[in-house]
Amino acid sequence: MSVRVLIVDDSSFFQRQIAKMLAADKEFEVVGTALNGAEAVEKAASVRPDVITMDVEMPVMDGIAATRKIMATHPVPILMFSSLTVAGAKSTLSALDAGAVDFIPKRFEEIARNLDEAGKVLRDRLRAIAKKGAYKKPAVAAAAVAARAPVPRTASPAKTAGAFERPSATVAAVKSASSGKYHVVAIGTSTGGPVALQNVLSKIPADFPLPILLIQHMPGTFTPAFAERLNQISAIKVKEAATGDILFPGVAYLAPGGKQMLVSMRGDNVVIRVEDGDPTLLYKPSVDVAFSSIAGVFPGRVLTIVLTGMGADGREGARKLKQGGSTVWAQDEASCVVYGMPAAIVSAGLADRVFPLGEVGDAIVAAV
Repeated sequence: MSVRVLIVDDSSFFQRQIAKMLAADKEFEVVGTALNGAEAVEKAASVRPDVITMDVEMPVMDGIAATRKIMATHPVPILMFSSLTVAGAKSTLSALDAGAVDFIPKRFEEIARNLDEAGKVLRDRLRAIAKKGAYKKPAVAAAAVAARAPVPRTASPAKTAGAFERPSATVAAVKSASSGKYHVVAIGTSTGGPVALQNVLSKIPADFPLPILLIQHMPGTFTPAFAERLNQISAIKVKEAATGDILFPGVAYLAPGGKQMLVSMRGDNVVIRVEDGDPTLLYKPSVDVAFSSIAGVFPGRVLTIVLTGMGADGREGARKLKQGGSTVWAQDEASCVVYGMPAAIVSAGLADRVFPLGEVGDAIVAAV
């Protein structure tokens, strides 16, 4: 059975390049092309593709507006082509909020050494998201926060207008005062993760007593904008992690794209270290690398969650956490955009519990 693809881009040359990449695999069939978002909405209704590749910046109607209309009328998995700039990052995150499933750099040299390799990456992405079928974006941000009232939602003292003020409590104080078994929450994710993380963090209250470490597969130009977006929809403070950051309760630290995030002890505090790491590793940031580091500093004291994503990154790190006595959760298949990373956790027998995405945030609060 073929994967039927609609290609949307205002460049005929780029359309032909994508079509050529797809033609290298007989599983793919290009069923239509569109030069702008308005044409894309019409073609999505008429040719009924299994998946759409969508440019962001186009005349008549841009890719964000087109994605929103398509998801409202004829839902279909959409892969965005993104420029790796600050503006491109913000636009792509808006497209994901509108219902797009995933994104890929428009400059193929950012993801591969040659066009053949880039074509394989593209086909693998399209194949994975096409298998899932139409994707309904979970409610997040203001609506999700407003719907939740059992805990105080007032602004955290650590959260001010863009600035980060160090909370008065130290990690050592949190450890000694905590009556629970956890000292940190660690979340790893990939494809579908930006929307999933917004869903989870929008349910964490301002008085949450633990630090949270977030590892999302994402380019380096995207993580500052993504951290800013998470901070806007969260009651807790969210920031892009930097070397020397001390872990504080009620703060979430997002691993920088293109780097590895690790933690270590400095006196009574746990501090973050950001480095290039092993150049042969496929993922930067890598969930396995971060989880392994966290396991060494917080043995038996980590609440670990693996959310939607392709591949198996996080499985070996979760194994180390589990062996040390920590808890590992996985997102369920039905609510995943791509059931890859959580499936690897479940198949390896590492999952203590499996949750639908909509229950993860509340479950974290209840457990802590």
